[in-house]
Amino acid sequence: MAYIKTKHMFFINFLFMVLINLSSLSLADTKVYNVLNFGAKPNGLVDTSKAFLGAWKAACEVEGPTSIIVPKGRYLLNPIQYSGVDCKSNDIAFVIDGTIVAPRDYQVLGGVDRWVGFDRVRGLTISGHGTFDAKGVSLWDCKQGKDGEKCPQGATTLTFTNCNNIVIKGISSLNSQLYHIVINVCKNVALEAVKIRAAGRSPNTDGIHVQQSTGVTIKNVIVKTGDDCVSIGPGTKNLWIERIVCGPSHGISIGSLAKDMDEEGVQNVTVKTAVISYSNTGVRIKSWARPSNGFVQGVTFEDVLMRNVWNPIIINQNYCPHQKNCPTQESGVEIKDVTYKHIRGTSLSEVAVKFDCSATNPCKGIKLQNINLTYRNREAQSYCQNAVGKVLGVVQPKSCLN
Repeated sequence: MAYIKTKHMFFINFLFMVLINLSSLSLADTKVYNVLNFGAKPNGLVDTSKAFLGAWKAACEVEGPTSIIVPKGRYLLNPIQYSGVDCKSNDIAFVIDGTIVAPRDYQVLGGVDRWVGFDRVRGLTISGHGTFDAKGVSLWDCKQGKDGEKCPQGATTLTFTNCNNIVIKGISSLNSQLYHIVINVCKNVALEAVKIRAAGRSPNTDGIHVQQSTGVTIKNVIVKTGDDCVSIGPGTKNLWIERIVCGPSHGISIGSLAKDMDEEGVQNVTVKTAVISYSNTGVRIKSWARPSNGFVQGVTFEDVLMRNVWNPIIINQNYCPHQKNCPTQESGVEIKDVTYKHIRGTSLSEVAVKFDCSATNPCKGIKLQNINLTYRNREAQSYCQNAVGKVLGVVQPKSCLN
C-alpha cells in the first residue's frame, strides 16, 4: 500500500512540474516590449509618439505572440497610426495601465480625423486599466462659441479600420474631441468592460460607432456622453450589445441612414439588458427623408430599463435637420422585423413610443411585447405613421400599430 501511495504522489509531482514548465515555456515565448525602454517619458510633458511606434515596430517583427507594456504614468501622444501591413505577428497584446494624454492645443488633433488609429491589424488585444484622455473640452467650447463654424471638426480617439480579431478590454476613454471608438470595416471585434465619459453638452462625442463591420460584440460597458452611447451605421451585421449602462446620452441608435443612395443595410442587431438614463432617446432607428437602397432588418431590443428618457422607443424616417436636402422627400430605407421586448421605465415626454415611418416604405414586422412605459406616473401615449406590426403580452402605452 505504501508503494502505491508513493508511486501515486510521484506521478502527481511529475505532472505538476510538467505544467509549470509548459507555463514557463509559454511565457518565455512571448516577447515583451516596455515603451519606457524605447524612450517614453511618463511625465505627460514629452511627446512619446516615437517610443510607442518603436515598440510597435519591434512587436511586429516577431512572428509569435508579443506584448507592449505601458506602465502607470502619463504619456503625451500626438496623432499616431499603427499599421499591420508588415506585421509578422497576429497576436499582439497592448497592455495599457498608464494615461495617454492629448496635447493641450486642440488644433494638434483637430486637424486630423483620428488620434490613435489601427489599420489592417490582425489579432490585437488592448487591455489594462489605462485611460485615453483627449482633452476635448476646449474644442467643444470652440464649437459652441460664436465662431463655431471656424473650429476644426476634431479627431476620434480610437479608430480601427480593416482590422480582424480585435479585443478591447478594461480601458477608459475620456473627453474625446469627436467619437470615442470607431469600428470601421472590421470583423470579429469584442469590447468588454470599457468605460467612456464626456460631458452631456459635448457635441458629436458618440461612445462607440460601428459601421461596415461584422461580428462585433459589446458587453459590460458604461457610456456617459453628449451623443449616442452606441451608433450603428450602414453595413453593420451580427452586432451584439449586452449589459450596457448608458446616459446621459442620445441612447442607442441605428443611423442616421440614407445619407447616400447606394448604402449597405443593417441586419441582425441585438441589444439585451440595458439601462438608459437621462437621455434624449432610448432605442432609436433614424433615416434621412430621401431615397436610398439601404435597409434595417432583424433587430431586437430586449430587457431595457428607461429612466427619465425623452423618447424611449422611436423610429424616425423623416429626419431632416435644418430642412436642407430632404424636404418633401420620403425615406427609401426599408425597416422590417424589429422587436421590442420587456422594455419598461419612465418617459419625459407624453409620447413614449413613436413610429414615424416612410409613406413609400412603411415599417413592417414591428413587434411589441411586454412594454410598460409611463409619463409622470400616468399613462403615456403612442404615435404611429405607416407602421405595421403586432402586440404580445401587456403593452403600455396602448399600441397604435396597424
